[in-house]
Amino acid sequence: MPLQKNQIITLSIERLSGDGSGVGHWEGEAVFVPGTAPGDVIRARVVKDCKRYAFGIVDAVETASPDRIPADCPVAGPCGGCSLRHLRYQAELQAKEAAVADAFRRIGGLDVEVQPILPSPEVDRYRNKVQFPVGLDKNGKPCIGFYAGRSHRIVPCADCKLQPAVLNEIGHFLCGLFAQYGIQPYDEASGSGLMRHIFLRRGAHSGQIMVCLVCTRPRLPHAAELTAALCSHFSEVRTVLINVNPDKTNVILGRENRVLYGPGFIEDTLCGVPVRLGPLSFYQVNTPGAEQLYGVAAAYAAPGPDDLLLDLYCGMGTIGLSMAEHCRALVGVEVVPEAIESAKANAARMGSSIAAKSRFFCADAGEAATRLSAEGLAPGIIVVDPPRKGCDAATLAAIVQMSPRRLVYVSCNPSTAARDAAELARHGYRVEKVQPVDMFPRTGHVETVVLLSKGEIDSKKVRVEFSLEDMDMSGFQKGATYEQIKAYVLEKYGLKVSSLYISQVKRKCGLDVGQNYNLSKKEDAKVPQCPPEKEAAIMEALKHFHMV
Repeated sequence: MPLQKNQIITLSIERLSGDGSGVGHWEGEAVFVPGTAPGDVIRARVVKDCKRYAFGIVDAVETASPDRIPADCPVAGPCGGCSLRHLRYQAELQAKEAAVADAFRRIGGLDVEVQPILPSPEVDRYRNKVQFPVGLDKNGKPCIGFYAGRSHRIVPCADCKLQPAVLNEIGHFLCGLFAQYGIQPYDEASGSGLMRHIFLRRGAHSGQIMVCLVCTRPRLPHAAELTAALCSHFSEVRTVLINVNPDKTNVILGRENRVLYGPGFIEDTLCGVPVRLGPLSFYQVNTPGAEQLYGVAAAYAAPGPDDLLLDLYCGMGTIGLSMAEHCRALVGVEVVPEAIESAKANAARMGSSIAAKSRFFCADAGEAATRLSAEGLAPGIIVVDPPRKGCDAATLAAIVQMSPRRLVYVSCNPSTAARDAAELARHGYRVEKVQPVDMFPRTGHVETVVLLSKGEIDSKKVRVEFSLEDMDMSGFQKGATYEQIKAYVLEKYGLKVSSLYISQVKRKCGLDVGQNYNLSKKEDAKVPQCPPEKEAAIMEALKHFHMV
């Protein structure tokens, strides 16, 4: 009999799901209930039934798990930031380790030993990045907090324990200044108001702080007074910026930044790699945890002085650069142009010897890997750090073709890591080690590092000697994919362009768009034409990728 909305059922919570919800079963149907702990016996109220699984909320805890503890945050329930503050940290670690083991056994079909999970060096105050939505409290004054789960309702929070106390203090100090100068928060419903978010970064090693005010327009009233008060009160503030986001969107940051004070970035180090961080930079939010994670990756990779290291999905290049000293050469690939520029700059700051042996270029990971393989590139070691969806088929096929002796797979999603490991295992790779690393304490997320090795060396493979200085990286840019072009236009101009518009501009330039691409079979078909501003942006992208 299907469950009904508002039906009360008794559940024994067996484990945690990937988002930190407890999982119990009712007549064979899985029921997900947030705020519960393995070992809890609860009365749950059904809020939604999806036939094969359902969602519920706690109506009452009948028998508490021995791992349940009082939450140390007064808004831990309604706030959507933490999902596990009611659970002993040791139990949280056990649940995450079990989730990784379950993924490799159930999804990957792999009989592998999962190493004991590495706890985060810091359980609280570990986040180096904060994004406070700004709203109004019950008294009509500007306030900060976090969105309640599955909503955009702001839950005011006096002191978030996931981030350094100074960042909480800066957020509340700014709210006082907003009230003083009459600066109104943005209202999503009406589209009125100015201040959308307070975006903060703090260098874990340098202590430098970036303050970025996300506004609906570039002009901030009393900007000089606000900046002066902020820097006077907080000596760690290195730079203050305005980020302009005028769109009705859930995306936090816009594409335009205006510097009010300082250089527009902060500096820090990660595993000895010097980095510069702006509002748009991708960077691991837990610096000590990331250094632990990268240490595992480096130990698994174990590069030697004769090795070429290929870093796919390299981002700002930090993983590969942390190992560059120990290998012959490093090649990094990333689809975001700004990230590649950051990687090149990071390599340069590490000194001439590292810069000389490191090359980074902008391309889709799958396409780049395929082309590198076709050109005979034979890396001894490949490191991949894909997004949550994992590697695409082209990337996996090219990895198999290049046949590195070791592959290090860094993943924020155990399910897709297990899936991809199983595919590689079907092509002769052996899963040697699986190491969970807790990068996000008090949340359901977990990182995993997987080491895969090639059992036998293919005698048909010939070692190819080459010089990075002689490699023509422009060849990869000449074949820029539609997704690369879309990413470039979005990053630089904040415009979303379709494949249809790109093909129209390519045709005007005499470029190949593929046989019958975007051609209608109807003689009188009405095809939307690319607007002038988008055509200009696409043209600039084609120039950037040396296609015209």
